[in-house]
Amino acid sequence: MRKLAALLAFAASPALATGLEIEVEGEANGTIVIDLLEDVAPQHAERISGLAASGAYDGVVFHRVIDGFMAQTGDVEFGKAGGDMRRAGTGGSDQPDLPAEFSDVPYDRGVVGMARAQSPDSANSQFFIMFDQGYFLNGQYTVVGRVTSGMDIVDAIKRGAGPNGAVIGAPDVMKTVKVVD
Repeated sequence: MRKLAALLAFAASPALATGLEIEVEGEANGTIVIDLLEDVAPQHAERISGLAASGAYDGVVFHRVIDGFMAQTGDVEFGKAGGDMRRAGTGGSDQPDLPAEFSDVPYDRGVVGMARAQSPDSANSQFFIMFDQGYFLNGQYTVVGRVTSGMDIVDAIKRGAGPNGAVIGAPDVMKTVKVVD
């Protein structure tokens, strides 16, 4: 009976070793591959892979891009290409916010973190990719993944303006986001 319970628990847990394949269009054109760190942030990795599998991230823009810092995307509510870009970055998904899953993984170049509001437990669907290290984020934002291929595409994403990095004009877009093993 214990073996059956353990097997059922394993089957219900999120699949391990998943990642994302993001096709980017705009000033940047190409594929970014991200390894989701299920062992570091299981709830956040499950949320991102679930939204990607449902197609929620397809057509979502990079709405906040700060040179030398990071590129933010993932607003599935208000961040669709062709929408009102003034609202991009203010929404999330129809799922509840997630509790923080802080770790000792440092915010190095290529690390993927979960965006949030002021509360550490307010991450939902938005995420960001680091252009460079940002150790001031360590222990403050959940690390959910790491770019394994396509940092040249990340580096080419259209930059925003001003201190908040809002992208003016047509932002780069995640044309499709697929879950990969």
